[in-house]
Amino acid sequence: MANRPLTPSILLALSLSACAVGPDYHPRPASELGVPDGWSVSAGQKAREDLSQWWTRFDDPMLASLVQRAQAANLDVAQAVARLRQARESLVQQRANLVPSLSVSGGVSRSEPLRGGSSTTTLPDGTVTSFSQGGATSFSLGADANYQVDLFGGVRRGVEGARASYAASGYDLATVLISAEAETARNYVLARVVQAQIANARDSLGIADENLQIAGWRLQAGLVSSLDQEQARASRAQLAASIPTLEASYNGYVARLGVLTGQAPGALKAEMEAVKPIPAGPASVAAGIPADTLRQRPDVRAAERNLAAATANIGVAAAQLYPQLSIGGSIDAGSTALASIFDVITGRLFANIAQTLFDGGRRASQVRSAEAAADGAFLAYKSTVLTSLEDVENAIVALQTAQRRQQEFAVALEASSNQALLARMQYRSGLTDFTTLNQAESALISARNGVVSARSDAATALIQLYQALGGGWDPSVTPTVPTTGGTANGN
Repeated sequence: MANRPLTPSILLALSLSACAVGPDYHPRPASELGVPDGWSVSAGQKAREDLSQWWTRFDDPMLASLVQRAQAANLDVAQAVARLRQARESLVQQRANLVPSLSVSGGVSRSEPLRGGSSTTTLPDGTVTSFSQGGATSFSLGADANYQVDLFGGVRRGVEGARASYAASGYDLATVLISAEAETARNYVLARVVQAQIANARDSLGIADENLQIAGWRLQAGLVSSLDQEQARASRAQLAASIPTLEASYNGYVARLGVLTGQAPGALKAEMEAVKPIPAGPASVAAGIPADTLRQRPDVRAAERNLAAATANIGVAAAQLYPQLSIGGSIDAGSTALASIFDVITGRLFANIAQTLFDGGRRASQVRSAEAAADGAFLAYKSTVLTSLEDVENAIVALQTAQRRQQEFAVALEASSNQALLARMQYRSGLTDFTTLNQAESALISARNGVVSARSDAATALIQLYQALGGGWDPSVTPTVPTTGGTANGN
């Protein structure tokens, strides 16, 4: 379409550019997302606690140090920060479409005759003289301005969507962060668990050595057959065989801790070598009400922002159905002498209106596609909400179950210890056979491992609950690109 000057109708169109096609986004109520008023399991529904640094509640300086190192150096977190930076630049690019673009240019050219560059003239006295036509130099300066008028709000919807996507990337970063924190804590707990299991196995191996020695003495004295000695040898060998497996498992957890903190797998071996007890956190956690989860969980808030972005994209697609208006202008100056380049200045102002009349339904299809994407984003949002509630309830049940198991295994350990002690005394006195002693020792080993397992389950369930509740970040601050090292929300 040919360029034409601005007209009153175009100026009127500019005044109407505050309109934006497409639906306006409104947050969905909790009832529409299927959020119940309370939990279906027994949970502390008093006011939500501050869970931003839940790992400090385990009162384990080594655990706290490892989590802090994971926050600063975990590579998954670093990748999430890079994705957040990318989302921020996308927002900057979208915002740039709201303002005019301005470009300047300048040039100099020189022309020289290569052939036939002379002319002749006849002087008054009749003399014919040739004059050489030399080269010429010219200078030019110019400036151009262009602006795509956002008549129907397509650009503003694009900015709206980019802003929502940027926020979603921030919440994705928080999700990765709390996952790294929880995984670090979980692997630390499991490493201490295996340390306790190795200690139990070595203690049991020492007792098995004593039993084997006693069986040998009784065999030499002719009090028992070689069956007792062979049973003792087999029991001792089975205990010894379990230790390398436990050591391999321990090495795996320590190696994982090294990688989680951004180090080589073996970087923490010396630091973790000293045996420490399994960390135990508080007996209970205030879960609040289910609606609190929507505000605390960053993955839920990311899903909500993705829905907002998808809703904005409907407006972006719908704006393409309407005419597109662009205005611009240019200023040019040129001369054969640099000093006089501004003696003559020309300017131009223009406006273009374009409207696609037929495209085979492509743009209308793009609108329907954006609407379908928004419907999918809502379903993903609802799914994330319900999954988060499921995570919380499962973690609550797991913690309560582990605590009950701890109580029962404590009783079992006391009884098994008394039984094993009595059986050992009776075997030494010849009052019972080795099979009875072996059964009592096996029950003691099982009870010891059961106590360790229950403590492990309680600690990991507590970590799972903290993660399910969205602990490990500051929910009052939308994560942004950090200006210095560390996490985006300053933890």
